Amino acid sequence: MTNLAQVLYFLAYGKRRLYWDKERMKRFQDKRIKQVVRYAYDNVPFYNQAFKKVGLDPSSIEGVGDLHKLPLIKKDEFKRQSPMELVSKEYEIGRLKKVRTSGSSGTPFEFYISRAEDSWRKAIYMRANISCGQRMRDRWVVLTAPHHFHDTTGIQRKLCIFSQTCVSLWDPGDKKIEEIAAINPHVLDGYSGSLVLLAKEMANRGLDVIKPRLMFGNAEAIDLASRRYIEKVFGAPYCDQYGSAEVDRASWQCLERNGYHMDVDSVITEFVDENGEPVADGEQGEVVFTSLFNFAMPLLRYAIGDVGSSSDESCPCGRTLPLMKVS
Repeated sequence: MTNLAQVLYFLAYGKRRLYWDKERMKRFQDKRIKQVVRYAYDNVPFYNQAFKKVGLDPSSIEGVGDLHKLPLIKKDEFKRQSPMELVSKEYEIGRLKKVRTSGSSGTPFEFYISRAEDSWRKAIYMRANISCGQRMRDRWVVLTAPHHFHDTTGIQRKLCIFSQTCVSLWDPGDKKIEEIAAINPHVLDGYSGSLVLLAKEMANRGLDVIKPRLMFGNAEAIDLASRRYIEKVFGAPYCDQYGSAEVDRASWQCLERNGYHMDVDSVITEFVDENGEPVADGEQGEVVFTSLFNFAMPLLRYAIGDVGSSSDESCPCGRTLPLMKVS
């Protein structure tokens, strides 16, 4: 479904935004927020009803500073709706890509994205990896669930452009080790917990056959001791990445690992208290996403149930994306 040329276009412009100053980024965010809020009100039954219920006029939303006016939508409430209530009336559901959540925090559910949105997600995803040192033609192994095996397109494989080789996390340990070692990857990626298990399997067998240059982990939280352990076993730096299936990548560690760079040009991340009000920098709050690119199935003030905090620190890497800390 993905258009490779479109991914590379989004990626090129996305890399520039890594170094925008705060005012320029805010202007970009404000414009996108106004667009997606108006669009959701006009085209998505669920948001039309939710706005009317609280008496909200979408024209009153001028940008980031007005997000608190929008109703907070809990994940469970969102999941109870039918696709016809959540998908824009401008799209035919059958022509959209269906994405399934893992269900790690409850019952999995399906949501929908357009072709352009799929390309945007992949560009933002790759921006983080490239920022950490991944190269276009690196051998890239991803330890993941089988339903992700077709994320890499045929043209990517043919041209060897950011082409993933997927290995099932459900395979026996010896089979995973054999498959990955045969590929000899530059980049080892996948569910964080599965990387830990793979490292333990190798250590128990006294093996030293997988030596990537770089590692990425996602989907599951692992503690600092586990991160250091896999770095020791594989002999490579590990960069954690954070997000959800609904928005894909939302923040990520660079090699400095001084917090997580938030992709605020793609997803606005808020941290709120029990009343839905923003908390101060450094104070823990529930993570709330507002997607700036989802139009087929918008996500506005979508509370995912995780806890984190924003940081007023800057990263030594020089990128200007704000930082967060994940609990």
